Amino acid sequence: MWKILHHHTSNDINVQFVSRPRFGNLAVIPSACRHSSAANQSLYDNSFAVIGPKLWNAMPYHLNSIGDREHFKSQLTQFMLSLPDTPPIRGYTPQNSNSLLCWRNDREISSLWGGHTM
Repeated sequence: MWKILHHHTSNDINVQFVSRPRFGNLAVIPSACRHSSAANQSLYDNSFAVIGPKLWNAMPYHLNSIGDREHFKSQLTQFMLSLPDTPPIRGYTPQNSNSLLCWRNDREISSLWGGHTM
């Protein structure tokens, strides 16, 4: 997503970005066609065109506004290492699915996003 935003790669999936003063550069999540079958809807919901913008928007604003690639990569790595890692373990019920989207809404660690949930 960073490369698409900064024109370092082609934007074949036509991801659009909007800049918000409080939230940085946000990707527009394409609207879904609710008239399709459940199987096609599932494929659409799990496509990069939908998941990519959701994950991009789940990052703290101070990350999605970084213009230098190396600085972005180092800050993203630092942020990801600060998140709890709770992989699924057989016989144990995890707190959540260990996805960035789930951790974004977890009240206990929302301080990593400045205390804001989505």
